[in-house]
Formats: sequence, structure tokens, C-alpha cells
Amino acid sequence: MTYAREPISTLLDRLDEPPERLILITGPRQTGKTTLVRQALERLDRPFLYLPVDEPDPPVLPPFPGGGESTFAIPDDPLSSISGSKDTRWLVRQWERARVGADRSERGCVLAFDEIQKIPGWSETVKGLRDADRYHGRRLHVVLLGSAPLLLQRGMTESLAGRYETIRLTHWSFAEMSAAFDFDLPAYVYFGGYPGAASLVREQRRWRAYVTDAVVEPNIERDVLAMQRVDKPVLLKRLFQLGAEYSGQILSYTKMLGQLQDAGNTTTLARYLDLLANAGLIAGLPNYAGGAHRRRASTPKLNVLDTALMSALSGYTFEEAKADRSFWGRLVESAVGAHLFNSGVPEVRLHYWRNQGHEVDFVLARGPRLAAIEVKSGARRAGSASGLDEFRQRFDGARTILVGDGGIPLSEFLSAPAPEWLEGS
Repeated sequence: MTYAREPISTLLDRLDEPPERLILITGPRQTGKTTLVRQALERLDRPFLYLPVDEPDPPVLPPFPGGGESTFAIPDDPLSSISGSKDTRWLVRQWERARVGADRSERGCVLAFDEIQKIPGWSETVKGLRDADRYHGRRLHVVLLGSAPLLLQRGMTESLAGRYETIRLTHWSFAEMSAAFDFDLPAYVYFGGYPGAASLVREQRRWRAYVTDAVVEPNIERDVLAMQRVDKPVLLKRLFQLGAEYSGQILSYTKMLGQLQDAGNTTTLARYLDLLANAGLIAGLPNYAGGAHRRRASTPKLNVLDTALMSALSGYTFEEAKADRSFWGRLVESAVGAHLFNSGVPEVRLHYWRNQGHEVDFVLARGPRLAAIEVKSGARRAGSASGLDEFRQRFDGARTILVGDGGIPLSEFLSAPAPEWLEGS
């Protein structure tokens, strides 16, 4: 039986509601967006049309005749086999086919476009088609997904504001990788949460090649550089490598520029870090302080958003990583940071805290609620033991949490999403 992630329940619930809004599936590359949608479609009791835009001859799944509904065929598109890039005329033809299915079925029809952002001008066309369907009361659910979250989100916000609802997929959690692939805690800390790489962990050279070739390169080349204005692409690539190498460490923009040996500036680096975070690769966590302007100007703490990125680029094997206490400590801390970021966005803001020699690994913030988190693993820096006490004194009402030896077990902490650790604060 194929493992199904929890968001499939959310998607199926939305498809059972009247089609008031478009359904947008977002998330980093290689996190299972296509699989999730296909699994949901196969459970439906109504016709559906799944269309991968980036395939020259898109395979169309047949209508699923469950629930006692009479079987019928969605009419074929006589032009669908024509090779070449898709355009808005192709999009309109597929939409018309789905309309036929919706009009013939008592329960309506579902239309899913995969990699929709690859059609130039798609958002304006979708807006017109969707508004017409709503005017006529047509029961047609439309699901949009793609592997370029920056471009996809931009098209939605520019043309389709107020017309869509987002279901976010993140990197796979420890609980998910354990249930689906029998990962234990050390395996998850090192190999991370990419399901496509799970079958390769016994062949670590192949695993590292997969992470580099199927995750890192497509993310940077196709999703960031090809779809965003990046004046210094070499700088962005080196910044990603630096972020993977220094994950779990606080590094000023000035020091980054020195390491990168590039004539860039701090504003450019901050923007590139934002691009890498939106692509699900590296985040630059701000120092927690009073005003938002102070947080924005602070020195960032680098954190990979999946520890596979740190491990694959480190040169360490699994056994070597576990043997190096300092590296393993940073890997564990990075796993905690990635978990908090992935399970908290956009509801919870994630920071670190450092002030006058005192430091806390992570700070969760949501409205007036605060939680300071210290990870006890590997070699610890001087003065870190008093960080939680100092934070509690400075920020009255904040919850303080120790993860690891003497505190909450790491496996337990990684099994609860970030918002839960704010309860009681």
C-alpha cells in the first residue's frame, strides 16, 4: 500500500465542498505534490482530468466510475498529441473538456494542471475561465500545482487574488519517513526527508548523486535562476553551498562575502537567501529582537531546510558523520531548525537569539506567544547553558524548552509541529 501524507485528507475535503475557489498545491521540489494529487484523484467518485503540462503527450487518467455514477468518457482533445510547448489555447481546450465532464456528472468534475506555471500567461486565462464557471454555477474543481513555488505564487497573487486556497506541502517529517520508509532517528537526521532518495540510502554514493542531481540542481537552475531575476547566478550557487556547509551557525553577511569572494553586497545576499528559502533549500534565520526592523537588519543564522542537503554536500558518510561529534551536533541542530521552519510556516515565525554573550538556538514567535528552544547535542559553545534562563528573564511569559539530554527526547520533539511547542507560553 502506498503511503499517503496527511494533506491528502485536506485536499479530499476541499474537493467535497462547492468549488468556490481554486486549489493551489505548493511546496519544495521532490516533496510529493504530484503523488499526493494523483492519490487523491484516484479516490474520487467522479470524473477527473489530470494534465502534466511539461509532458508532450500528457497521459489522461480515465474517469473513475465510483459511487454508482454512470460511466462516460471525457472527450479526447484531437490536438493534444501535437508536440511543442503548451500555450493558453491548449489550456482553454483542456478546460472545455473538463466542463463537458462537469456538465454530464451529478457530482461534477475535477481538473488538475501539473506544472501550470510553464504556460506563458496562464494566470489571466485561468482567471477568465474560472470566473465564467462561477457565473454559470458549474461544479468544476480546479487544482493547480507546480515545482516553481516562487513563479506559481506570483501568478496567483497578481491575477487570482481572492480566488484560491493553498495547501502547503513541506519536506517530509521524521514521523512520515519513519512510517513510510522505516527510518530510525539517526537515519532521518543524516538522510533527511526526500522520499525519492529513501531507497538509495544503502548506496550512499548514489544517494548523494540523487540529492545533487534531482534536488539541488533542478531547484537552482530551473526554479530560481530560470524564473527569477538573478544578476549573479554564480554568487547564488556559492551562497547555497556556503549555507549547507555552515548550517547551524550564525554568519554575518560581511563574513559571507569574504568566504564567497564576490563583489556583491549584503542586500543582494539577503535577497538570495530569501530566494533559497522560498525554494525550500536554505533559510537565514533572524535574531529575535523587539522591532521588525531590527530583526531584518540582524546577522542571520543559516539553516538547511532538509538535512539531506547538508549531509550530501559535506563529504561525510553516514558513519563518519556520526563519529564526528561536532558535525553531528550541528546536523541534529539543523534537523530541529528545519523541522520548526517547515512545520511552522506561515503561522509561526522562527528566529534565533543572541545578546551579550547569551544565546538560544531557536525562538518561536506567534503573536504574543514565545518559546525559546535549546538543542543539547554534540559539542556545545561556551555560555549556551545559561541562554534559556537569560531569555526567560528578558521576555516574561516565554516558554523555554530543552531538547536532548536532560530534556525532551529528540524523537518526541520532531514528532510535534512547531505550533504545539508554543502552547503554554
